[in-house]
This record gives sequence, C-alpha cells and structure tokens, in this order.
Amino acid sequence: MSKLALVTGATSGIGRAFAERLAADGHDLVLVGRRKDRLDDFAAAHPEVQVRAVPADLATDEGIDTVARICAGEPLDLLVNNAGVAHYMPLADLPADQARELVNVKVLAPTLLTRAAVAGMRERGRGTIVNVAGMIAFSGPAPQAQLPRRAVYAGTLAHLVTLSQTLSAELDGTGVWVQVVCPGVVATEFHERQGLDLSAVPRMSAADVVSASLRGLELGEVVCAPGVEDASLLEAVFRADLAAFGGQRPELATRYRTA
Repeated sequence: MSKLALVTGATSGIGRAFAERLAADGHDLVLVGRRKDRLDDFAAAHPEVQVRAVPADLATDEGIDTVARICAGEPLDLLVNNAGVAHYMPLADLPADQARELVNVKVLAPTLLTRAAVAGMRERGRGTIVNVAGMIAFSGPAPQAQLPRRAVYAGTLAHLVTLSQTLSAELDGTGVWVQVVCPGVVATEFHERQGLDLSAVPRMSAADVVSASLRGLELGEVVCAPGVEDASLLEAVFRADLAAFGGQRPELATRYRTA
C-alpha cells in the first residue's frame, strides 16, 4: 500500500522538491498551491503515483479550512507544511495586509493543518509532520548592521521552531514524529518574488534541503539545519534555552531591585 503525503506550497522551490522526491519514493501525493496549472502539470508528469491537486490560498480562512478537512479526513503518513510568502521588511514598513498574509501562511495554516492531521496519525500510531522554517528563526539577537530587519518574518519562523519542539515532546511515544527544517538561503523563486537578486550569493539547492530533512528524520532530529556542519552549535542553543527556562525563581531578580 502506497504512503500518502500532503505538501503545501508545492508549485515551486522546496515544496516542489519535496513532491519530486516523495513521488520518486512511491508516495501518493496531495499537493497544495495557489497555481492550479503547475499542480496539474506535476500530476501529468508523474503518472506512476496518484497526485491530487488542491488549489488553495493558505492566506485565507477558506483555503486553510479546505486543506484542514483533507488533513483530518485522509490517512496521511506525512504532512509537509512548506507554504510561504516573502514579505521582507521592517515591521513599521510592512503593510497590514501583508503582515496578515504572512502570519496566516506561516503561523495559522501550519498550526491548524497540523492540528487536523495529528488526531488521525495518533490513532494509527504513525505519521510525520515536517514544518519548513529557516535559520532566520535564530537571528533575533543579530544587530542592525548584520542583516536586514524582518521582524514578522523571523517571528513566524521562530514560532515554527518552538511549536515543532514542543509538539514533538507532546507526541513522544505515539509513533508520530515532528521535525522543523531550517535552511539558510536556498536557490528558489522565493526571493525573486520579493524583488531580491541573490544570484551572486552562495545558495543551497532545494533538493539538498529535502535530502537533509529526510535524513534528519532517520537520525531522529527534531530541528534539522541543512547548512550547519557542527550540530553541537544547535545543541548549545537548546541547552542555553533550557538553562534560562530552568533558572527562573519566584523572587525578583537582583538586577531589577532598586537600591
């Protein structure tokens, strides 16, 4: 029996690379994206597997609800929350409609799609959820001079990291696995849509991101960082997070007490 995977943002970039890899591995696919023509082209090019094209805009309640119903009603083995939008700008410059779109696509949609899929996965005792974030999730402490500011975008990715880590702990022992994959700059259409020319910047391929994610699942990684050679750097971040969390007391810290 073929495994069934649902991939959002499947018309280009990392989502398309996931679809290609999963089709090659024999998965039947539910592919979600805004461009129906691209979804249909993919299905026509992969007759060896069943491909269901679902045109949906995950920036809208209707789009999220449509895909959530599929996540709840189909026996998914794998859910890849990949859809994204490239609204890179400081918060004060970000139009309200773009802020809403970004939060809907990168926070609300993956949260609700995951919620819809988890119950069935737990009942079946198996399943995998992959959330596609990025290394910008870890860039909060960076000074102004180090990189362009993009507070909402970075915040949505940080949400996916913490959501994935906490959900992984919630599902421990159920047979359901959770991963968040955090690539750096990837060679896709993503930045072009923002009007950014990164052709001179070294970039990872989308196919390599997918290879890292799938291998990371085999290794049991909850946080997969495809471009970070020294995995101990990530472990140091997580240890520091837990140390700060565990270092709290009910008494006011000394530095906040008046003389």
